[in-house]
Amino acid sequence: MRRVIPQRLIPQLVATLLSLLSTLAYGQRLPPGTVLPVMLETTLDARHDRPGKTLTGTIRQDLYLPDGAIVPKGTRVVGHVVKVTSPSPGSGSRLTIRFDEVLLKHRHIPITVHLRALASMNEVFEAKMPTNAIDDYGTSPSDWNTVQVGGAGVYRGSGEVVAADRIVGHSTDYGAVTAKLIAAPAGGCDDGHDGRQQALWVFSPWACGLYGFDDLRIAHAGRTEPVGEIELESGGNIHVTAGSGWLLRVNSAAPGPSAASGGK
Repeated sequence: MRRVIPQRLIPQLVATLLSLLSTLAYGQRLPPGTVLPVMLETTLDARHDRPGKTLTGTIRQDLYLPDGAIVPKGTRVVGHVVKVTSPSPGSGSRLTIRFDEVLLKHRHIPITVHLRALASMNEVFEAKMPTNAIDDYGTSPSDWNTVQVGGAGVYRGSGEVVAADRIVGHSTDYGAVTAKLIAAPAGGCDDGHDGRQQALWVFSPWACGLYGFDDLRIAHAGRTEPVGEIELESGGNIHVTAGSGWLLRVNSAAPGPSAASGGK
């Protein structure tokens, strides 16, 4: 006997099918240029870390991919420590890491990413705090004005992200910020070229390099060989606490030219 699907179930079935097809579309790789705003849950310390140490973090904002697929907020990202040079009297330290995969339900997606910006735990915290006058923070966070890492202002009442009286992005009342990347040539960061709206979490569209670290340098961001390896160096001990913010980008097939800092 031929079964007839009730009309009321057709929209649900179509949505399920589209979701499945969308998941299959990015099941192997995330599109090049995709920004991953990640909070690291692991502390990095060159004095104690060893190669092979596992790193974990979470994506802090929904990622909307070009094919309509969504990587949800809270998705876990896993990486590992590649190399460590511990500090010693008269010399500093170096620490190399790489992020390996995004863990979705029933699927592990391998990634190769480079570092665009890194913010300390304190910088991340400050970017979430309101700058407008409210009584004991009693007003809903949907009314808060905040300042992104890098200086962009977020006005959630109007849904605008602003810099120098120019709208450079958009926000939602639950804190998500999206914008097209803006180049920061001095740091070696380009504008993304594809013009996509990207999920930036607490970062400004031009955020590039380090924020909130006094004695730290990005020796290699992972755009060029060795692709995907992020190397930090310090005159003392490298110590990046859990809760730090990492603005990562999925590498293109052909890495861009190296630069002295963030674009390297």
